[in-house]
Amino acid sequence: MTIHIGAAPGEIAETVLMPGDPMRAKWAAETFLDDPRCVNQVRGMLGFTGTWKGHGVTIHGSGMGMPSLSIYANELIRDYGAKTLIRIGSTGAMQDHVGLRDVILAMTASSISTPSAGIFRELNFAPCADFRLLQAAHAAAVARDVPVHVGGIYSSDVFYDERPDLNDQMVRHGVLAVEMEAAELYTLAARYGCRALAVLTVSDHLLTKEELPSEDRQSSFADMVEIALEAAFSA
Repeated sequence: MTIHIGAAPGEIAETVLMPGDPMRAKWAAETFLDDPRCVNQVRGMLGFTGTWKGHGVTIHGSGMGMPSLSIYANELIRDYGAKTLIRIGSTGAMQDHVGLRDVILAMTASSISTPSAGIFRELNFAPCADFRLLQAAHAAAVARDVPVHVGGIYSSDVFYDERPDLNDQMVRHGVLAVEMEAAELYTLAARYGCRALAVLTVSDHLLTKEELPSEDRQSSFADMVEIALEAAFSA
């Protein structure tokens, strides 16, 4: 048990999927895992452990933003021995060729700042995904005939962004999409010698202003979860 996670020793699997929304963690666990059981509900941040094709899996919410994810990822790795952490979440597309419901695999994650920025000081650390996870996730997406894009994303530390000039430069430089957690997850994985990947579903588009209706989001996210599970145990 830690400050933020109430699971007992042995109740967290080495493979952890991390959606931002705790209710999405509940949905994913009940939909994709066998015999899921709730192992954490401290502060309403739900975590569930079960099995997928005989493999132990924990699905644990991260909350919104890098500071929140940093708390849970640190404790999952340091105190519970998590070895593979895969973020599953929504993202806003930033390129014309990326469509709603497409899946993005984040090879790199740029940011203005992260909770780890103070460690590096003047260094602009370049956090990236684990290559074998990335490769396996891409193969899983192709096998499922899911439109998939691999490249750099932007992890923002604000949701209500008012920097159109920065967005213009990211579009110009090929950044695929924006979300709020992956850069810190990749940094922590590098620090602790773990594997990490962000598998993201496009829920809205910054250029076209399209967005998925809320009722369509959950069904669209199923591909993302299955890709993440396949990658975790085939890489």
